[in-house]
Amino acid sequence: MADHDRRGAITRIGAVDIAWESFGDPDHPAILLIAGLGTQMIRWTVPFCRALAARGWRVIRFDNRDTGCSTHLDHCPPPDMGAVIGALGAGQQPDLPYTLHDMAGDALGLLDALGIGRAHVVGRSMGGMIAQILASDHGHRVRSLTSIMSGTGNPAVDGPAPDVLALLLGPAPDPAIDPEGFLAHGLAFARRIAGTGRPFDAAACRALLLDELRRGRARGGTARQLAAMIAAGDRRRRLAGITVPSLVIHGSDDPLIPPAAGRDTAAAIPGATLLDIEGMGHDLPPWVHDRVVAAIDGVASGA
Repeated sequence: MADHDRRGAITRIGAVDIAWESFGDPDHPAILLIAGLGTQMIRWTVPFCRALAARGWRVIRFDNRDTGCSTHLDHCPPPDMGAVIGALGAGQQPDLPYTLHDMAGDALGLLDALGIGRAHVVGRSMGGMIAQILASDHGHRVRSLTSIMSGTGNPAVDGPAPDVLALLLGPAPDPAIDPEGFLAHGLAFARRIAGTGRPFDAAACRALLLDELRRGRARGGTARQLAAMIAAGDRRRRLAGITVPSLVIHGSDDPLIPPAAGRDTAAAIPGATLLDIEGMGHDLPPWVHDRVVAAIDGVASGA
């Protein structure tokens, strides 16, 4: 398919540059896609975006700060996670380069720059948390909310499987020194968090990791985003005030943010619909696209 339906740019939002792309008719109602921890907008693949756009939406994806072609905060050292957790345990706000609320501000600034008053917001993993903040704290800008493979920050809900957490937090080889080691590390993590619904596509995953490397990798960016996630705390009281139509999507095989977190999210948001996808892990492989696109379209159309 030709790229006449696809356009993008890098736009200054406050102190950061945000890279974005748009699919579909600019005059159609907007769906804003928010990426997850340490990943780039290209995780919302072109076929996925075009499938949504074909249903009558303007679909916008963007790189969060500290990823891809958006601003990298390499001058900020990665936070000490022990110090972050210690500060939170003492009831103090840790000193961070930025918060999830700052990242939500980037999304709002992008909507402003594109002349969009209200949008349907869709977020995956950390992006789901940012989408929740948009819907709870800036509800006048949000038409509907879709939170995918995300959680509320409820400390009573089980966290990642221990081996998954070790892979997430463990040091990865420097791609400038050991590119094959870096790719092997990324593939091992992706394989572990993938579901059992279909065989893992290692070739497609490797190609995606290479694309992300070519687009740009922030030193310490994932750690800075992770610290912002940890510091966000329990959002259930805020989520209870959401009034827009809301959808929660979660995979039965998610070992990073387990299914209980999806159920907890749906319970925290008044009137939210929960869609469990059997065999889906902590990813959005092509075999779930039709179902996820239809569900997003359904809640957005209902709004």
